[in-house]
Amino acid sequence: MPRYVAFLRGINVGGHVVRMDTLRELFESLRLASVETFIASGNIVFESRAGDRQALTVKIERAVERALGYEVATFLRTDVEVARIAASPYWKSARARSAVARNVGFLPRAPGAAAKRALRGLVSEIDDFQLMGRELFWVSRALLSESEFSYALFEKMLRVRATFRNRNTVARLAAKYPPAS
Repeated sequence: MPRYVAFLRGINVGGHVVRMDTLRELFESLRLASVETFIASGNIVFESRAGDRQALTVKIERAVERALGYEVATFLRTDVEVARIAASPYWKSARARSAVARNVGFLPRAPGAAAKRALRGLVSEIDDFQLMGRELFWVSRALLSESEFSYALFEKMLRVRATFRNRNTVARLAAKYPPAS
């Protein structure tokens, strides 16, 4: 049975405090198997035979909104995709190696050419970006609070919802839940 990681946007930030037990029980109520939470930032690992990833995403988003009372964008990746993101050659680039902050933005779809051009305009001595499919790799040579880039700016500029995770979180997820052989 395929294993997924659901990256939920806006969990335990901005006053939206949610217990991980609550999320685990909610996912179990959706008849998803082997549900586990991973740190308190809205990362839910589970198994599902659902063949339609988009339908599964919508099902999760609707259930979470009903349970919590606010919209929570959800980004599903398989364990294979999480392992690929964690092992991306981008992390070995000179800019990534010298960065203070390393992050991955999860997107619902790959951005088009106009969005890619706009993002290139944000590259600076401090910040560097690489779009790879449905992920945005962002590294910063400064603390995120010192960067001119922000999650909100990204969403506004590309007109897409996203959720970001630290590279270490993604690497730990990949190590704890490696793809089945």
